[in-house]
Amino acid sequence: MTTMVMGSQLVQQKLEAFAHLEPEFEDCFLFVQDVHGQKRFSPFPVAYTVRYLHALWICECKTSLLSVSKTVKEYEGLLSLKLLRCWQEKEDTADVVDFLHHKLDMLILADITRQIYEASHVYANERLAQRLMHGRTILLNRGINLMQALDAIFALSEEASLRSLHEACMQYGHLPEQIAFQLEQMHLPLYSFVPHQSLAQRNIEVMNRLGKNILQIPADLPGERSWKVVRSTEPLQPFAEHIVRGYQELTAPWHNNVMARRFVDRPECSDAGMV
Repeated sequence: MTTMVMGSQLVQQKLEAFAHLEPEFEDCFLFVQDVHGQKRFSPFPVAYTVRYLHALWICECKTSLLSVSKTVKEYEGLLSLKLLRCWQEKEDTADVVDFLHHKLDMLILADITRQIYEASHVYANERLAQRLMHGRTILLNRGINLMQALDAIFALSEEASLRSLHEACMQYGHLPEQIAFQLEQMHLPLYSFVPHQSLAQRNIEVMNRLGKNILQIPADLPGERSWKVVRSTEPLQPFAEHIVRGYQELTAPWHNNVMARRFVDRPECSDAGMV
């Protein structure tokens, strides 16, 4: 009983903490989506890179507060904090550059262009072709954002880059001593994984609202998607329905009967009646 009470109190604390974080999370989540291709940035200064790493950490906080399984989405927010600390202390950008490549480098433009051609000229499916073209634009935006971010880091002198980094880290509260405290906070029970219906319901409500805001582009609407996600016009069979064929006897008088003994597996008629 004591464990259940403590669990309920922790869930309530998680919900209250997320209520304070929610406005900033929504802003950070939308910024991450923009960086991942919903928007093309020009330019992408060092301050935006700091903001991106900060946004990933805020999204990680939301995941921990609402106990979302890491198999659903991995933001790598803790790694983002460590990168910011290392960037400031060691004045080395190599790890940050590697992380940006890891998160944003997804340019498979040749494959998707080939699929667009096949959809348009081979299968005559213009809706699918338009959908693929929209996806290609997202990938292109993502790649351009990566190049803009790297260009801003490489173009500045080391002194100017560190100055911009320090100013942005002050703005978002990620100076080295602050990062040390933030990393310690993530080990508190408040950020532990505690699956609960109330937390899951809160996460569904928030993500449904944010997802609806993102998917307002015409190419993302149901009527413009490919046939795979078009709503069914036919009644579907029950999910667990399985057709069982007529019963067939597995043992007959002369099947698998090495000893040739006379026996039956169902009543048979004779002159004396049923046997």
